[in-house]
This record gives sequence, C-alpha cells and structure tokens, in this order.
Amino acid sequence: MSNILDGVKSAEIGISKEVKNLSDMVKDTTLSLVDRIESYEDIMSLEIGDTSLNRARNLERELNIRQLYIKYEGENPSGTQKDRIAFAQVHDAFRRDYNTIALATCGNYGVAVAYAAFLAGIKCKIFIPETYHTDRIKEMENFDAEIIRLPGSYEDTVTESSKMALNMDWYDANPGGANTSLQIAAYAEIANEIYDQLRDAPKYIAAPVSNGTLLAGVYRGFVSLYKRGKTSRIPKFVAGSAAYKNPIITSFKAGLENCIDIDPKLVKETSINEPLINWHSFDGNEALYALQQSGGEAHHISDKKMKEMSTFLHKKEGYRILPASTSGLIALLQIHEKNEMINDRYVAILTGKY
Repeated sequence: MSNILDGVKSAEIGISKEVKNLSDMVKDTTLSLVDRIESYEDIMSLEIGDTSLNRARNLERELNIRQLYIKYEGENPSGTQKDRIAFAQVHDAFRRDYNTIALATCGNYGVAVAYAAFLAGIKCKIFIPETYHTDRIKEMENFDAEIIRLPGSYEDTVTESSKMALNMDWYDANPGGANTSLQIAAYAEIANEIYDQLRDAPKYIAAPVSNGTLLAGVYRGFVSLYKRGKTSRIPKFVAGSAAYKNPIITSFKAGLENCIDIDPKLVKETSINEPLINWHSFDGNEALYALQQSGGEAHHISDKKMKEMSTFLHKKEGYRILPASTSGLIALLQIHEKNEMINDRYVAILTGKY
C-alpha cells in the first residue's frame, strides 16, 4: 500500500461561532431556500479566498530577482486551493436540491468537499483508490463523510464514482466534464484577487499543475480582466510538475495542440510528487491552451528540487509549503536563471501548506 500524504498534514479545521451559526441556518428547513442559500454564500465569503499576496523580499535578494510575489493558497480552511472549487460544487449541489455529493480523491479535495458539505448539511461520499493511504481520511470522517475504497488508479476511481453518482442520483463533484466551467470560474477569482492588489497583471504567473484546472482558471480570470480593460496585458503562464509524470508538461514540450495521456506504467508516485502526477489530466486541454496562448512555458521538476525549495521557503520567508506546491515557482526561477528577468512583477501561486 502506498503511504501517500497528498498534501497537508492532518489538522482539525476549526469552525468559528459565526460560521457555525450560519451553518445552522443553512440546515434549517423552516427557512426559505433563498435565505438558506444566502447563508451558505455568507459562509463562502468568510471562509474562502482573499488569500495573501506578499513580496518575497528575502528570495529576491538571494536569487537576484525583483518584485517576486507569493500568492499563498495555504490560508484556505483545508490548507489548499481545493476549498475554492469544493465550496463552489457544494453551493451548486445545494442550490439544485441534491442531498448527496460524491467525488474521487487521494486526499486534499476530499477534505475540502467534506467540510463544505458538512456546513451545508449534505451527505458526502468520498471514493479513494484502495492502494492509497492518506492521513486526511480522519478529517473527512470527522465531517461525517463516508469513505468508499475502490480498486485501480485515481483516474479509474473518478470514472467509477461518476458512474455510481449518475445511477444513484448523487451530485457528481469530480473534475472534468460538466464541472469544468464551474471549477475554472472558482479559480478565476484568484486572478481577481491578484489584480485587486497589483492593479494590473504581472508579467508571469507560475503555478503547479496536476489536472490543470487551477492554471486554466487563473488564465481565464486574467483574460476576462484584460478584455474588460482592467489590465494592460495577460500574464505569461508557467507550469511546473513532477518530472515526466504529468500529461500537460509532456504535451506542451512535444508541441501538441491537445493534451495526450501518458503511459500509466511510467507514473510512479512518491510522498513528494503524488499531488502532481497522473496519466490523464482531466482539464489538460484547457491548461495547455492557457500555456500556448499566453506564450508561457512548462517545466519538469524533480522531487529533490521541490523538497529543497520547500525548505528554502520556510527558512527565508517563513512559509510552511508542501514540496509539490513549489513546482511552479521553481519553473519560474529556472526561466530567470536562463534569461535574467528585467524589473517587472512576477507571481508564484503556492497551493498547499504542510
């Protein structure tokens, strides 16, 4: 059995008194649906997003780069950016009167959906590959989620859980398909938050990629801002992922127009790379499009470099960053090392704490 953490270490998510009171209102069937939905949206406003964007001045001095900003998604309740899409999916399920939500996960997304569903009073079914062990199962169960083990890979588990959701009339919160536009819109808010602080688009945005939804969403957010005349440009997007174990990076480097799967036998997970690897990226085409249209780049990043950067960030900037989360930042710095970046603004999205 693989001993995979898939993200942050288990840590109980604290529920404030205000959120608890709002959750009670969401679950109160004597109230109108409009009032209940409004209460859930109030929870979303309190809990999700508005994560910090800070200059990494110590890194700037060490690495001879100027105006490097860190967008730290580890401040979301579950410690990752997954809360953004989890709450968006549960909000949609609640609005459409589903009483059960289902998804496949190896860890982080499951905790985020379990928490969001718990606050909405919706049952949560979480499917996990039987060969995976995640320390976050206890957190899911603490929010009354039911854990269901299935044979096969993560991709196989997504397919099977989606079939079961359709047959049982559960809300399917898996990536790809009908959920792509909803999840991309949720991640587009990151672009709006960056704009709110910088008042324009940075020259580069760097992010780790797995399924590609995050990168695609932030790209769409900046395209919208540019088309509305809010920014003077669309950033160049930089993707980093586990070396030779992600279809988006491989397809980009091969100059392909569509994201193609890689051989599952070549994908070997470790405690470092697991949040990034897959043989099929569910939103790979959208991420590949973002990289190509923005004139961006994609880089293979080794486990060793990710682990070293995580330690470096903790020492220099005080961030406790999941190593896999640093792959985008490393890719950006590799561009700088090859061709020194002029004085502009650069943003790296760090997606998980440890």
